[in-house]
Amino acid sequence: MTAITIDGNAVAAKIRNECRERVKRLVARGATPPGLAVILVGSDPASEVYVRNKIRACNDVGIRSLELRFPPDVSQQVVVEKIEDLNQDPSIHGILVQLPLPPSFDIAKILHTISVEKDVDGFHLYNVGGLVAGGTVFPPCTPYGVVKLLEHERIPIEGKNVVVVGASNIVGKPMALMLMQHEATVSICHAKTRDLAQFTILADILIVAAGRPRLILPEMVRTGAVVIDVGINRLKDGTLVGDVDYAGVAAKASYITPVPGGVGPMTVSMLLYNTIGSCERWQQQVTIPIPTSGISSLVAAN
Repeated sequence: MTAITIDGNAVAAKIRNECRERVKRLVARGATPPGLAVILVGSDPASEVYVRNKIRACNDVGIRSLELRFPPDVSQQVVVEKIEDLNQDPSIHGILVQLPLPPSFDIAKILHTISVEKDVDGFHLYNVGGLVAGGTVFPPCTPYGVVKLLEHERIPIEGKNVVVVGASNIVGKPMALMLMQHEATVSICHAKTRDLAQFTILADILIVAAGRPRLILPEMVRTGAVVIDVGINRLKDGTLVGDVDYAGVAAKASYITPVPGGVGPMTVSMLLYNTIGSCERWQQQVTIPIPTSGISSLVAAN
């Protein structure tokens, strides 16, 4: 068996074409084009690349981008105040803070300052909680992109055994919650899981987001499984690899995503998708009933 490679670039291109048409329709009605503010603190090389790619993607589909750069020694309060200003700016429909932030920053405080209506990355407590209780405004971009890939390939999720390797707040946990909404049976593994292979071998769909190069070997994968590799790791020789031994696992899986060119392009495309959705909601004057007192207490507890 040789796996079908899921071309994330091709699927992302289709979504961007859809985004481009949605922006054209908004502008044709005389509406303000969607606006995305991207905040970068410091000069992390990887973050520089990610921000550049996001800005380029915005320009490609007609989203107006605003790039805000701060030195690494900027005070957290300055960034918080800028986010609060952007929350009130009617020309900005999405706010993204590029991670990681300097160690002195309270990441939860920064992310929760972003208005729910503009949290296009899907990291606000309201959006994360909505994955559990329903009512999410913006699904987190990477898990959302994975679901879109599965839907595009018409891979059924309902009733399947899904194993998610990696329990981060950005990918692993929301990924598991989104798949549960699709009525999958989900197991979450992480760095302290004993005998990882006993879980992965049972997966109909295996999603790996552990940040460890070639963690998943062929003997850990069931023949015919669908394997989604979210990891991206740069080796000492500069080579980019995923968390999955691609060549070995591709000989057993039914579908597999490559690295690069798999999940990565989808993450950026879903960011565009969410930003345009925010603009459309604003044009329709749709408000979101947010229980601010409850959210404030949750933020305080973190």
